[in-house]
Amino acid sequence: MHKVIVVGIGPGNPDFVLPAGRKVIDSAKVLVGGKRALDDFSSKSPEQVTFSIMADIPAVLDFIRESLNRSDVVAMVSGDPGYFSLLDAILREFPKDIIKVIPGISSVQYAFARLSLPWHEAEFISFHGRTPDKVRLKYQKGRILGFITDAKQNSHTIPKLLISLGWPENSYLAVAARLSYDDEYIVETTLSKASENALQTHCVLVVKAE
Repeated sequence: MHKVIVVGIGPGNPDFVLPAGRKVIDSAKVLVGGKRALDDFSSKSPEQVTFSIMADIPAVLDFIRESLNRSDVVAMVSGDPGYFSLLDAILREFPKDIIKVIPGISSVQYAFARLSLPWHEAEFISFHGRTPDKVRLKYQKGRILGFITDAKQNSHTIPKLLISLGWPENSYLAVAARLSYDDEYIVETTLSKASENALQTHCVLVVKAE
């Protein structure tokens, strides 16, 4: 039986794709991914069939299902497949025994590395398309939180929310955007001074409770 191979392609720059993932991508007969990923990694060969991941996830799953009749399907996802990716939808639609996952470097992992911070005690919470329960955001001395954000919940709105929930205004905040690209943006500041820096969306925020 053909397999669905889900490959994490890291934070964006092709240099940060694991060799095992790149090998599978390069040999794929059927390749699924976002437009930018396909531009970067597809072979451009007429023998390779590609499908772009857009907002219509059911259409992506239908394409994968039909393609499995003739070949393995390689699905590229940004970051690591285990952290808010297409893998969830694939697992709901296909038997687990035909799914293979190759890990990648997640955006939060990359951000912590760029900040030279260990992340073994960090908690990761998503603001991307969702609003976390306020209980998960409560202030507690020693907490380290990593957030992924979206356009609405961003580098200006989230610090204000944390302050309203009792976080000290001088708590450490790092904003990391466009990670791994030439125009990468990283600034270290505090919650109260977040709005003094340029607004960043679809980025990673790291906060520490001293």
